[in-house]
Amino acid sequence: MVERLLEIKDLNVVYETDEAVVHAVNNLNLVINKGETLGLVGETGAGKTTTALSIMRLLPDKTGIIKSGKIGLENINITKATKYDMRLLRGNVISMIFQDPMTSLNPTLTVDYQIAEVLALHKRDMKKAELSKRVDEILEMVGLPPSRKHEYPHQFSGGMKQRVVIAIALACEPKLLLADEPTTALDVTIQAQILKLMKELKEKLDTSMLLITHDLGVVAGICDKVAIMYAGQIIEQGMIEDIFESKYHHPYTEGLFGAIPDLSKKTKRLNPVEGLMPDPTDLPTGCFFHVRCRKCMDICKTKEPEIKWTNADKTHLIKCHLFNDNK
Repeated sequence: MVERLLEIKDLNVVYETDEAVVHAVNNLNLVINKGETLGLVGETGAGKTTTALSIMRLLPDKTGIIKSGKIGLENINITKATKYDMRLLRGNVISMIFQDPMTSLNPTLTVDYQIAEVLALHKRDMKKAELSKRVDEILEMVGLPPSRKHEYPHQFSGGMKQRVVIAIALACEPKLLLADEPTTALDVTIQAQILKLMKELKEKLDTSMLLITHDLGVVAGICDKVAIMYAGQIIEQGMIEDIFESKYHHPYTEGLFGAIPDLSKKTKRLNPVEGLMPDPTDLPTGCFFHVRCRKCMDICKTKEPEIKWTNADKTHLIKCHLFNDNK
């Protein structure tokens, strides 16, 4: 039987400033089961990182606010958890790999100290010798020689820094790993190595993962399910087969696929999705995507579409009037 690990219901997150209110996440619903990898895909500004920061409760103080909704991790309601509760959860039950390994590590501390710090916080019964041995094991697990553990971050390449960041995130073998575009700052060949490493470690440690990316190619190789995010909403969601093989897609998803280069065809230009992400301080009425949609109808401009199943197995959801009965 499938067990749910993370369940997000009707999540709304805003950033409040003196100038405006930014509606970053709008009525978000997501489910991640134990041992599962969910790919969260969308353009810059879609709300992907805000979603991850909300799960970690790392939104900026005073400006970043969870307005409503629930984030459930097994039997824990994260939206109601205290700061003390979150300190016990972060690194131990939930961990996060941030976008840029160059800024994720403390340049003044050695690599072994930064890995051991996580263990010392959550495994208080471990002695110094045990911590040192465990650091060696973790470094070997991510493909780094333990002999370099006393070195500083600046002595490592970008790909090696990312391996250190992954080592820190997985040190306590968390139940849920949030990976926020973990290969963005790396070159293509190193990206493939890091993704392969993450997939192998996830399976070895039986960890669930939320992989945030804008690359559908990355999703195809590592994820079990995919959620397409636009302007803070999930507009399409399904198993990996539904997203890549179904004949039904949201127009935005079709646009994302259209922007992927086809190596079998010679073309002068890619086919990007026309227009820009809407201003989150002044979101459009109706469907948020209607301003950029080539299939826009009158109803799209005034009424928000419902999210509907497209198959009998109820694995593929699309939020679009093209699939609603009232279109």
